[in-house]
Amino acid sequence: MPHHTDLIDIVAIGLAVAFVLGFVANKLRLSPLVGYLFAGMLVGPFTPGFVADPDLAFQLSELGVMLLMFGVGLHFSLDDLMEVKWIAIPGAIAQIAAATLMGWALTWYLGWPTLQGLVFGLALSVASTVVLLRAMEERRLLDTRRGRIAIGWLIVEDLVMVLALVLLPALAGALADAGDGDGIAYGALFTKLGLTLLQVGLFVAVMLLVGARVIPWVLEKTAGTGSRELFTLSVLAIALGVAFGSAALFGVSFALGAFFAGMLLNKSELSHKAANDSLPLRDAFAVLFFVSVGMLFNPHILLDEPWLVAATAFIVIVGKSAAAYAIVRAFGHPNSTALTISASLAQIGEFSFILAGLGVSLQILPADGRDVILAGAMISIIANPIIFVLLDRWQARSDAEAARAAPHADATPDAAAGPALEGADHAIVVGYGRVGSQLARLLRGRGIPLVVIDTDIDNVRRAHADGIPAIRGNAASERVLAEARPDTARIAVLAIPQALEAGEIVARLREANAALTIFARAHSDGEVRHLIEHGADGAVMAERELAYSMAEMVMATPPYRALREVPAG
Repeated sequence: MPHHTDLIDIVAIGLAVAFVLGFVANKLRLSPLVGYLFAGMLVGPFTPGFVADPDLAFQLSELGVMLLMFGVGLHFSLDDLMEVKWIAIPGAIAQIAAATLMGWALTWYLGWPTLQGLVFGLALSVASTVVLLRAMEERRLLDTRRGRIAIGWLIVEDLVMVLALVLLPALAGALADAGDGDGIAYGALFTKLGLTLLQVGLFVAVMLLVGARVIPWVLEKTAGTGSRELFTLSVLAIALGVAFGSAALFGVSFALGAFFAGMLLNKSELSHKAANDSLPLRDAFAVLFFVSVGMLFNPHILLDEPWLVAATAFIVIVGKSAAAYAIVRAFGHPNSTALTISASLAQIGEFSFILAGLGVSLQILPADGRDVILAGAMISIIANPIIFVLLDRWQARSDAEAARAAPHADATPDAAAGPALEGADHAIVVGYGRVGSQLARLLRGRGIPLVVIDTDIDNVRRAHADGIPAIRGNAASERVLAEARPDTARIAVLAIPQALEAGEIVARLREANAALTIFARAHSDGEVRHLIEHGADGAVMAERELAYSMAEMVMATPPYRALREVPAG
């Protein structure tokens, strides 16, 4: 075995174990995050067997944090926030304050210092983006009124956490200067905070004045080279370079720099390409981040402090949710909206881990506090699907009672806006990208009724603007597919380029309607066989059809036109 392979060990073994446990968690209908955290526990120092290098794990987690924050900035939508600003902004701030106070009260009872209690409570106040979006997407709620409120709420939480990550180092430094905390010089404290905000302000000004022009220009020039590798490299160089530069030149955190890099790319016309090209590496380092977090977790905390863990989980699952429910109801929103928002927020995740890790490194949160936060996160993430199942059952009973009371009333008043699918014998088009949108317009131009399914909200909005009924979600999901009514459809066309995912969708369509005619898109003979084996009636290989079309164009030109008229053989 060669020496000095610690980095290879942690990446290879960490990702392999994370894959296995993430797959198991997904099969159990849990968030894969649970599997990644358990993978970290298995390769960490608190369990027997292979132990990864914790220092390397920390550095990899820092890369993971930067790429996670870059992704948050890349998908940050001020428009989505402004749409629900009157409930999302005050509601999220009030809920963060309530959860922070509950966490602080618990630690005050245990005798912790005030700052430790506030950091602990703040870490309990923010929900996981990954868990919330998955729960919303599975239930077709992202484009409803309550879904938009939940997303806006999450955006506010993310912004508050970004601000906390910026201010905590300055606060910790001022308190360290004050010794044990006796006789804190508030003048010095406010001076440090003021200097930090000034540095952040300078960084923001430079990014808005220079970065907003330079970054899109660099992306545009790189895209013009036609090199996919260079474009992907430019996106990652911008994300990590801005993060590093922000820390080196302005003294602000890596996280804030990466977040702003993502925000500026968000405004670029090439933002979708940037997001897609950087996604695999972002996902890989995000997994390593969660693995590294799991490595830090000492499971003995469950035996040493069971009541503290239970109280923490109670605050996250019950206390924080009750506060959110009361806030939403106080703003006059219906019971179903309040319950959906409170269920969505009944968990904590990635920002909690980042904040806890920062708190421990700054010595303003004990290691036991981080372990308790991680335990509470795992319990809440595991419990969240169960909470949503209970909510789904309540919603079904409520809708049934409403239907009996008023048979002609609309049972889904907050359904997504857009043209409605009417009648039967329609076509289902999966994917509204470059190929799917052209196909949908051609079918519609020939008078064929159709419905589009796409995972991208911008594609769904484009379909709505074109007057085409569209559903947002993954067509492999039973809930999403059922909304397209495959049992009454005549034909389905899968215009997405991912053949493996398309094969699963084809199989589900075939189960729903054995008489359905299904065509799909492929890029190789192997993909064609895969789609046919899963039930497709035909598969179009894009490259082959392009070659045939170009050959026909060549043969139609004067030099070769005569050859078309000569009989073969």
